[in-house]
Amino acid sequence: MKGILGKKMGMTQVFTTEGKLIPVTVIEVEPNVVTQIKTVEKDGYDAIQLATDTVREKISNKPAMGHTKKANTTPKRFLREIRGVNVNDYTLGQTIGVDIFEAGEIVDVTGTSKGKGFQGVIKRHNQKIGPKGHGSQYHRGVGSLGTLLPMHVLKGKKMPGQMGNAQRTVQNLEIVSIDTENSVILVKGNVPGPKKSFVMIRTAVKRPNDKEEAEDLVIYEVTAPVEEAAEEVTEVVEEETAEEEVAEETTTEE
Repeated sequence: MKGILGKKMGMTQVFTTEGKLIPVTVIEVEPNVVTQIKTVEKDGYDAIQLATDTVREKISNKPAMGHTKKANTTPKRFLREIRGVNVNDYTLGQTIGVDIFEAGEIVDVTGTSKGKGFQGVIKRHNQKIGPKGHGSQYHRGVGSLGTLLPMHVLKGKKMPGQMGNAQRTVQNLEIVSIDTENSVILVKGNVPGPKKSFVMIRTAVKRPNDKEEAEDLVIYEVTAPVEEAAEEVTEVVEEETAEEEVAEETTTEE
């Protein structure tokens, strides 16, 4: 078991050399710091605590700064535990990057879903709408709340309430590519949460040892910097303009 913390930046798509299109979620990973190591002897279970996203000391507090100072690092915004790891492979203050994973590995991604506020049963539970005729007078209501016998609403009844803004995990997602230069992980499919929200990537619980064959992606490279290309275009335009002026002068003299 292994894991890392990152920030969801949005979705895009990549192409394989065979012409296959793959929708991916871009997760940016700032180097994670191991801020705490928990063991069975001391805490009752094995786990490591990872922290990411550096914040200023001004907006932090003394307990948080004292906690991260033990790991010889700056205050962090996002801290989470990764359980089931081999704690002997980690040291306090160790830095973990995107190279901890490889393309083709299967992972579970946990995040906080988009908050949609207080919603009714039509949107929240996908229930049917009532008759749309003007005489029905019942269009988006909850419906019957219970039977006559118990004389109260049964527990678990689907009713209006807060929708979204809850921790959700999408399982068995494939890592398509690892960009160590830009510290980015491309995960196939969608993950919970809005853009720039924090997510946790862990080894898949149901498929911990599975690994798909890594796709051969098409990589686009810029052969010349944009400024050089712009200068070349400007030179060509100037040459064409000069040739046109010479041609006009020749025609006028004739």
